[in-house]
Amino acid sequence: MKTEISRWIARDPDPKTRDELQQLIDSNAEAELADRFSGRLVFGTAGLRGIVGAGPNRMNRLVIQETAMGLGKYLLATEQDAAERGVIIGFDGRPDSKRFAHETASALTAQGIKVYMTTHEAPTPMVAFGVKHFETAAGVVVTASHNPPEYNGFKVYWGNGAQIIPPHDSGIAEQIDIATQQEIELLDLELAKQQGLLFWLSESFYDTYRQTVNKSKLLSNHTQPDGISLAYTAMHGVGANMAEALLADAGFTQVYSVAEQREPDGRFPTVNFPNPEEPGAMDMVIAEAKKHDATLACANDPDADRFAVAARTEEGEYRMLTGDQVGVLLGHYLLTHAEPGQNLVGATIVSSSLLKQVAKSVEANYYKTLTGFKWLTNVAMQQQTDESRFLFAYEEALGYTVGSEVWDKDGLSALVAFAQLTAELAVNGKTVWDQLEAIYREHGLYLNVQKSIALQPGSPPIGDSLRANPPESISGRHIVKTDDLKKSQTIYTDGKIEPIDLPSSDVLIYYLDDDSRVVVRPSGTEPKLKCYYEVIEAMSHEDTLEHVQQRAEAAMAELISQHQASLTA
Repeated sequence: MKTEISRWIARDPDPKTRDELQQLIDSNAEAELADRFSGRLVFGTAGLRGIVGAGPNRMNRLVIQETAMGLGKYLLATEQDAAERGVIIGFDGRPDSKRFAHETASALTAQGIKVYMTTHEAPTPMVAFGVKHFETAAGVVVTASHNPPEYNGFKVYWGNGAQIIPPHDSGIAEQIDIATQQEIELLDLELAKQQGLLFWLSESFYDTYRQTVNKSKLLSNHTQPDGISLAYTAMHGVGANMAEALLADAGFTQVYSVAEQREPDGRFPTVNFPNPEEPGAMDMVIAEAKKHDATLACANDPDADRFAVAARTEEGEYRMLTGDQVGVLLGHYLLTHAEPGQNLVGATIVSSSLLKQVAKSVEANYYKTLTGFKWLTNVAMQQQTDESRFLFAYEEALGYTVGSEVWDKDGLSALVAFAQLTAELAVNGKTVWDQLEAIYREHGLYLNVQKSIALQPGSPPIGDSLRANPPESISGRHIVKTDDLKKSQTIYTDGKIEPIDLPSSDVLIYYLDDDSRVVVRPSGTEPKLKCYYEVIEAMSHEDTLEHVQQRAEAAMAELISQHQASLTA
């Protein structure tokens, strides 16, 4: 390890991280050094993400340079005209993001690859939009999204505008490994500009994204937007300027931003964890909403690709909508407003099944994918036809995409669409809660919950155990069929087997005889299981929503309790 550390210090261009390593060496911090040098940050379909610091298992300038060099080599080897088509690069508001983005540009232009670089912080969906707009070979966003302050990341888009999927992830990773053994070539950005290899994207590009959103037919429902009010937070991220501009363009005059969280600040001083799903993260925007008696309290995560919302109840309190509830509301709204032929909607295997029922009721087409927006958009491109164009997709982790201007989750266009949906309901004297209840009354109340289960250390892989001894029932409910995504098979109780057209993944989905569903995703690295539960409760005309909700929650509690007990017994 000493040899590896010495070699790293010799290659590291950053005096700050060199000093950091030297201090660790001087203090004989063996465990910390071992952690930093025991491996390298793994490049995958999500790109890179890790804690900022010195060493190959951290995010730093050398890791970025090697990653960018590997990306460039892969592009030149696999994509025709990659150098001329180029790469678009953007970055978020974290302390090192701009520097990392510039290092990426230096490494790519040194290989003769044209680069389009945003002049300042940019929402992630805007960069995804830019890939298609400029027809680049790839895109890069330096962002750690909603991770804690000490993190940063390197996210890669392919030339189709979507996040990379296999085989590109492993192909890039191989080239990165080669780059770690080679001398890094960099080109000064001023020289790159002079040589026609670097193009700075100023306000006109940001305005191009803005105008594209404004021109979207799916976002042109201007039904009395001044009839509702909303509070908004960028959560110390990069979304505020664009979010406020788009809402103003759409006619929303009563928008109240949380001033303390409006400007980019990678330290995230007012939130423990800058993820709208985390408890407490929405407290300040809900307080702002209460101050103005606003209809909605809305948030983007720090890179503005996710959208979260709490809506005012009849009692004047604010209740968070789940990602599934927002997804179903947006899906229902868009399916009833879209042009004929724009009717392809999708969700992931762990998202609510309710969108499928909504789509079926209006004779639209529905597809499902593995978890991750990379699958939702890449599969949508394959599935859509002239007669069934892509409309909408979502995942329960607050990711939504409206139309095909951006082939990734876009928290900004989702914000506008949800505000327009709410305004239209308000004209008819309804709220989003009323609309949810109407959907539930037609299709049933769908309740979805995720739970992680810690298993005993040293226990055999739970996925293998479940396959070797498949359960026949869960919580007294008979298993009707099982989707085994590792085998790419649907297995029925009578022994019939059907193929599944999804990439292989260590996931088991159990469908129960009361239409409940249990999804298990075993961890390959630790004795842990992620479980996703779905319970469906029918509603009669006599039922109140409160009573049906209580029945569903009781059924869910029983399902979770007995399923967890069966796994840990």
